Amino acid sequence: RMKAEMLLLLLLVAVISVQTVAGGKNKKEKNKPSDSGSECSDWRYGNCVPSNGDCGAGFREGSCDQQTKKMKCKVPCNWKKDFGADCKYRFDNWGECDPTSGSRTRTGTLKKALYNAECLQTISVSKPCPGTTKTKTKGKKRKGKGN
Repeated sequence: RMKAEMLLLLLLVAVISVQTVAGGKNKKEKNKPSDSGSECSDWRYGNCVPSNGDCGAGFREGSCDQQTKKMKCKVPCNWKKDFGADCKYRFDNWGECDPTSGSRTRTGTLKKALYNAECLQTISVSKPCPGTTKTKTKGKKRKGKGN
């Protein structure tokens, strides 16, 4: 009797596993873009080109064999604009304030390059030292967003 229960349990686990795997495949196939019926696996994407100005919402073009497609994208409008949204970096902590330049820096190491973007392996970014640019409002603490 114990062997029969164990065999039944094993069979049940096997059926559930097969259904889970098959269910996952069906979902993936539904989400795959099949523009002209032919499956292309080597898509090449260009840089994100903002619709207005040098940052904000825009489009990137992708091509594979004879197929092309346009995708919505966004170029950051802050300090990340220099290296784009496709290069993802892991940043160190901010360094000490350099009194000569009045700024502090930190370095970032490439974590991921999206859409086959050409990214620098390491980058350095800087920002003004706290208290150097806000000389007018010194003594007044503003509530709201932090630095």
